[in-house]
Amino acid sequence: MTTAVSNFIAAYGLLAVFVLMVAESCGLPFPSEVIMPTSGLLAATGHMNLVAAIIAGTAANLVGSLIAYGLAARFGEPLLLGPGRYVGIRRHHLEIADAWFKRWGLAAVLIGRVLPVVRTYISFPAGLARVDLARFSILTFVGALPWVAALALVGYGLGKNYDRISGPVEKAAIVIALLVVLVVIVWYWRGREPRRREV
Repeated sequence: MTTAVSNFIAAYGLLAVFVLMVAESCGLPFPSEVIMPTSGLLAATGHMNLVAAIIAGTAANLVGSLIAYGLAARFGEPLLLGPGRYVGIRRHHLEIADAWFKRWGLAAVLIGRVLPVVRTYISFPAGLARVDLARFSILTFVGALPWVAALALVGYGLGKNYDRISGPVEKAAIVIALLVVLVVIVWYWRGREPRRREV
């Protein structure tokens, strides 16, 4: 998924950023944590304008959120939990977003834009509740902007400093890989111990 998303952005630029961020904001499994840093990396190498990428990502987040809001307001849970399950929408996603929305009201639309899961699905309970559309739009845009900008800037910083940080990053990746292998081996042998005792 990460490779496919990155290749799509590299091939189609700002259009890809917009399309993917709209899809992500509608509840489809295209993580902004991959989309926007990739945009920042491309901006660092001169293949994309950083400000344009941030604007495109934020505008797309708003458009996708409005689509999700409209679908929930018009068709309700039968659509979200019926056909919606084929694009990755699950009841527990809606329950998390709904609990957050019930606790914080419209503020959840603003704050939730920087929280995993909540940020993707908060538009659905807002649509079900038919909150004021103008306020929803403003809070969505204002909440999405710093998140989108931060992710893009992370990618931009990595791209600009790649030569300086690539060595430490590669060493860290090797250490992490070895730790993962060690954990898997330990987990495997611990799972075999009860069987040995039974024998």
